[in-house]
Amino acid sequence: MSILGVESAIFGVADLAEHTRFWTDFGLPVEMASEDEATFRLASGSRVILYRHGDSRLPAPDPFPGDGLKETIWGVESAQALEQVAASLATEVDVRRDADGTVHCTCPDGQPIGLRVWAKRPVVSEASPVNTPGHYPRFNQHRIWRRRALPKTINHVVFFSPDYVGSFEFYERHMGFRYVDHSKGTGIFSRAPGTFEHHSIFWVNCDLPIAPDHFKFMHIAFGMDDIDEVMLGANIMEARGWKNQTMNSSGGISRHRISSAIYYYCDMPGKAGEAEYHADTDYLDDNWVPRAWDFRFGSLLWSNNAPPIFRGDNIPWDMAFDADRTSFEPFRKTGPGRLPVTGKLAEISEADEHAL
Repeated sequence: MSILGVESAIFGVADLAEHTRFWTDFGLPVEMASEDEATFRLASGSRVILYRHGDSRLPAPDPFPGDGLKETIWGVESAQALEQVAASLATEVDVRRDADGTVHCTCPDGQPIGLRVWAKRPVVSEASPVNTPGHYPRFNQHRIWRRRALPKTINHVVFFSPDYVGSFEFYERHMGFRYVDHSKGTGIFSRAPGTFEHHSIFWVNCDLPIAPDHFKFMHIAFGMDDIDEVMLGANIMEARGWKNQTMNSSGGISRHRISSAIYYYCDMPGKAGEAEYHADTDYLDDNWVPRAWDFRFGSLLWSNNAPPIFRGDNIPWDMAFDADRTSFEPFRKTGPGRLPVTGKLAEISEADEHAL
């Protein structure tokens, strides 16, 4: 039952025109726009869809107050695979179907999801070889010159979860998602079985001081060809007046050690969450061995102005292989409520949020 990745990310927003302008500036190709909705389609076939609050096509009840990603639609490789997933989900949660065959349900953590058969498109990328002092495959030629950033794929989505271990295990149990990495006490990275990107979804622990006490959207990441495209996108968004809160938190353009990915976050209008340009991530298959990390070590490889908690000589080089999942046990929940947060995790502030 192979899930191929995010087919559609469905947003509920108050100011449709402002959000449409944001995504257009961000580089998403407009498929259609009207007074009631806007749809953007990427090269992979993935879509970002905007509806006004109260639109009947949004999940009800609303999973969290305000603007944000209200439903994630996962693409499935075949009708047979869709039936297998639907049957498995129905053993634990209520499942309904649209006239077009899309399956919908709400996960135990409060996340609305959908699944539909998806003919994912192959993506053609263009990146320049990288020269080094001892190896120069780009000989007698310039790097590629780009005019603007063009996101190709939806690489992953991120949500706050009141039970992040349980959220992952629900996805694993019914949709075959793979355990990739655990940022201990912070969240679990998981890969859809039909993709190779480091992660398709990341659940962030609601027990953290920076987190709400309920399910909520945090950010969505888009695959770019290289660091040049990320930098170009960052410059364009800044020039067009979009706020970049990360300049005061995780250092603007930087790299995550846990996934190797170069990133740049930009705040969406209406406090809807963040959009991330994402390049040079690790690509994995089922030979990958999951790892457990200290969150300070896994978050940032380099950054020009990261919060103090992520800098200094006392950052532990703490990474261990975790195929047996022993790292889950201190954070596993058997019922509602918040676990106490102690040690360095308790020191996380709002300025540290993007560095997670």
